[in-house]
Amino acid sequence: MPFFRRKAARRTLLAAFGTAAIASQWPSADASTSGGAGLDTPAKKDIAMRLVSSAENSSLDWEAQYPYIEDIGDGRGYTAGIIGFCSGTSDMLALVELYTKRAPDNVLAGYLPALRAVNGTDSHKGLAPGFPAAWRKAARTSAAFRKAQRDERDRGYFDPAVARAKRDGVGTLGQFVYYDAMVMHGPGTDAVCFGGIRARARRHADTPADGGNETTYLDAFLDARVWAMKQEAAHSDVTRVETAQRVFLKKGNLDLDTPLKWKVYGDSYEIG
Repeated sequence: MPFFRRKAARRTLLAAFGTAAIASQWPSADASTSGGAGLDTPAKKDIAMRLVSSAENSSLDWEAQYPYIEDIGDGRGYTAGIIGFCSGTSDMLALVELYTKRAPDNVLAGYLPALRAVNGTDSHKGLAPGFPAAWRKAARTSAAFRKAQRDERDRGYFDPAVARAKRDGVGTLGQFVYYDAMVMHGPGTDAVCFGGIRARARRHADTPADGGNETTYLDAFLDARVWAMKQEAAHSDVTRVETAQRVFLKKGNLDLDTPLKWKVYGDSYEIG
């Protein structure tokens, strides 16, 4: 199995993120905007998580990923949990801080100084060898830790992605396209982060909120995403775009309705 098939879709340092600037209000809908339920409805959100898990974990069972942890050799230290929180990119630190605020005597709390020290690096100093086992134990025994993973996913990735997509006037598929890009690249503003990808797309097509056609804009966004992925060896396989998201777009499935069939890294998946 190539190393990029499991959790290689990691983002740049969260120090570059701009989530606080992302507002959450819908723009006025127009004729170019798809209808249907948004990605933040429970059924669609579960589909989004299964789609991401197919690329990140080679599995549709995203709820089985809470205990997952390994160093995949991508320069971001440990990668773990339901969306691949990384010890080198601030989001793992933010997660363990949140968990410790809610449950001070947890098995991960003692690793907070080490997580702060290695943030921004791929180092395991102060974490190896005990941290992975502690992570797995917390994930398997603590409902509070599993909830913290979901909450930090929403705060850092899902909610900002959906909010920005709604402001841009795109429907459920577009909201997923934004979310998947934010999970992989982070919502920063440089060229290979979400903000840079969106800016690149907007140079080629208007968003529906600006009067553009939704399909044309999403096609431009996926083109920009592919460009960003190819800037890093760990992301050079672009099948999660070309044989998944682009397939849904070409079929006109702007509401991300089931059944869905797609491929990632050559593996076939289906949600009925």
